[in-house]
Formats: sequence, structure tokens, C-alpha cells
Amino acid sequence: MINTLPTHVYLTWTVAVLYTLVLFYIADNKKVRVIGFFILWGILHSILAIAGFYDNTMSMPPRVALLMLPMFVIILAAIFYKPFQDWMASLDLKYLTWLHVVRIPVELTLFWLFCYKFVPEIMTFEGRNFDILAGLTAPLAVWLGFRVGSLNKTVLWIWNIFSILLLTNIMITAVLSIPTVFQQFGFEQPNVAVYHFPFILLPGIVVPLVLTANIAAFIILRRS
Repeated sequence: MINTLPTHVYLTWTVAVLYTLVLFYIADNKKVRVIGFFILWGILHSILAIAGFYDNTMSMPPRVALLMLPMFVIILAAIFYKPFQDWMASLDLKYLTWLHVVRIPVELTLFWLFCYKFVPEIMTFEGRNFDILAGLTAPLAVWLGFRVGSLNKTVLWIWNIFSILLLTNIMITAVLSIPTVFQQFGFEQPNVAVYHFPFILLPGIVVPLVLTANIAAFIILRRS
């Protein structure tokens, strides 16, 4: 656990994680199965991080790959597994869109982590991470997409494409900034925050659920 950060960083990050869990729980019609899995997944990797499991950064395959497993499962299941697609189609699109507001406190947290030398500048809005724009425009997407009592599919398609492109950009940048044999960015200051509790919950909980929200939106819009 990182003990050198000011309180407001931990508070902001805690709010971000809780907001993500609550909004996804509501979007999933208040069912506990999926959100319960991610809570248990987050607890498991928090314990591993505290125990120092991720301290070996040069292992092959990289241990951080285990943490990212749900993201690959989500993508593959969304493409190839119809029951998973049906579940995604049952989610509440409006709450999924509101969920993306979490990207504001996430980006603030990343900026503060950069200031305290736990992530590289390239992962912040001062570098080439513009993911905060998705969070800032999410309320506008809700207003334009749902204000007339029916879906404005054009607005929501455009916004979700914009949103997932921003997410993909920072996901790739973050992964390639982690100190592994595959590192490409941030050599002066690598992305070490994700190896530590509570920031391991970024790839453990927050990013997979934000990614799910984007992919589910495409399925819902395609079927509507």
C-alpha cells in the first residue's frame, strides 16, 4: 500500500470505486451476481497486492496479466457468447452512460499519482490521456440521448464510439507503461501505482466495468 499520498487522493479514489460499483449495480437491475464477482475479484487482488505478489515485475508471463483477465473475457464473451450478449442487452443504458462520469475522479487521481511519481505524465491529461473528456461529456450524452422519452441512437452511437476510443487509448498507454518486459512508455517514471492497493482496483474493477458499459451500449443500441 502507498502511504505517502495526501488524504484527498484516497478519498477521491474511494468515491470513484464506490460510484462505479453502485451505478453498475443499478444498471444491472440491482442484481448481485456480476457486481459480486467484481467485488470478490477486487478483494482477491487487493490481498495479492498487499502481500507483494505483484512486486516481481519481470516475471514471464507478467503477473499483471492475471489482473487484466476479466477485460479479455468481457471482450471475447461479448463477441462470441450469446447469453452474455443477452445479459448485456438487459442492462439499463441510461445508468450505463451515467457510470462514465467516474472517469473524472479517475483522471484526477491519475494526475495526482503522476505528481507523486507513481505514474508517468503520458497517462494524465497533461500527457496524451484525454479520457476525462468522456466523463465530462457523459451528462450531455444522457441529456441529448434520453431527453425526448426515446433513444436518440445517433447521439449515443457517436458518444460511445468516442468514449471507447478514449478508453482504449489509455488502456494501451497504461499497460505499456507498466514495468514489464513489454514496457514501451514511462521509462523515467513507470506506471507502478497499479501494483499497489487501493489503485490496483483501477484495472481490477473500474476499467472492466467501464469497458462493459461501453460494449453493452453498442449491443443495446444495435438491438433497439
